[in-house]
Amino acid sequence: MSDRKLVNTIASRENLIRILDNLNEGIIAHDLQRRIFFFNAEAERITGFTRQEVVGHDCHDVFGAPFCGQRCSFCDGAPFVRENIAYPLSITTKQGAPRRLEFRATLMRDDAGEAVGVLAAFSDVTVLRELERRSGETTHFANIIGADSQMRGLFQQIVDVAQYDFPVHISGETGTGKELVANAIHNESRRGGAPFVPINCGALPEGLIESELFGHVKGAFSGAIRDKKGRFELADGGTVFLDEVADLPKPLQVKLLRFLQEGRFEKVGGERTVAVNVRVISATNKDLRAEVKKNTFREDLFYRLNVIPIHIPPLRERRNDVPLLAGHFLRQVAERTGQSAPKISDAAMALLMDYDWPGNVRELQNAVQFALVKCDNKTITPADLPLELRPASTQNLAPRLERGRKLNVQAVQEALAKTAGNKARAARTLGVGRATLYRFLEENPGADANA
Repeated sequence: MSDRKLVNTIASRENLIRILDNLNEGIIAHDLQRRIFFFNAEAERITGFTRQEVVGHDCHDVFGAPFCGQRCSFCDGAPFVRENIAYPLSITTKQGAPRRLEFRATLMRDDAGEAVGVLAAFSDVTVLRELERRSGETTHFANIIGADSQMRGLFQQIVDVAQYDFPVHISGETGTGKELVANAIHNESRRGGAPFVPINCGALPEGLIESELFGHVKGAFSGAIRDKKGRFELADGGTVFLDEVADLPKPLQVKLLRFLQEGRFEKVGGERTVAVNVRVISATNKDLRAEVKKNTFREDLFYRLNVIPIHIPPLRERRNDVPLLAGHFLRQVAERTGQSAPKISDAAMALLMDYDWPGNVRELQNAVQFALVKCDNKTITPADLPLELRPASTQNLAPRLERGRKLNVQAVQEALAKTAGNKARAARTLGVGRATLYRFLEENPGADANA
């Protein structure tokens, strides 16, 4: 076949459709007025819509909302479309099933170089991601790190609740990553790409909280020299994250309750009712039920916020994630500085594993950064860790001698042999902490037959 005949064959409309229908990616193409002119067989399978239902129609009308959710470039005014763009996308099929897609869009131009439309390709990765989560292969999810079974359950919760606009309340100790979870829910939802507006209710001055949340009009109070949008208005189309919501004053709780019921509010000093479309996610490190019993938090607001409760486990309940997190923080610093990340010695890691982490992941990150600054070679040792993680460094010589008498080379070797070299089990057999055993092995390398 000649080159010209091959080009003509491919250019044939019937053959081109046949080629595109055999791709493993969904293909959708529309003009600058959002009118769909191509929809391949895989796009039908993924979305549940037939070609006849979509071709020739505005994509927003067909799908009942922008197919690209809040990332759509054709929603407000003239479209702004980059040559190439890629992002994850959550959709709901015609049958109402949630799907997670990997989405890429490319600007199409005519022979004169003028933009004429958009060609988008997308793959359904819903099943793949679910299998990864269930198998335990996923250690990173939406900037959240964890391989513990509790964290895998949390990842699944995020995926499940993201498909609905119901209020979510996240509970967990300080430093567990409540904002990360809220942001993940936002990005996994159809609102991904729209504003995510975090508000720390405990950090706002009491006299300015109402203005910060709902805005004010010019002249509402001294210093109000112009109209101002509040955080809820700025988040229109997206998500508001109310962190430390238990610290909201009672008068603001009433106004928040009304907003959750009606989706409307008035600015400070204003008479006009403002309606916005936002999802509300709240969080606190306090027990909201206990706050209700103490009469510091409204019971009716509690039930409005706590529609879908999510609890983040503290780090001490998932200690096996400590090495994973520590390694991640070391790589982060290495990427920023362009230097290689140091290793963490077994003895230092044992101390990290044995510590209770009252400040949770945030405290672990601080400890790793501290050790990185103090470390003067390629390995972080116990001496490089913060003092609170290495109590042995502040003890006098007598306890050190007592600990030395408790362990001896023969006992350690027997314990290691009995546990097939498992140091954590050997430490339990010897009746000492892992950090103590690792420190002894560092000082007596001949005691470890596997070294």
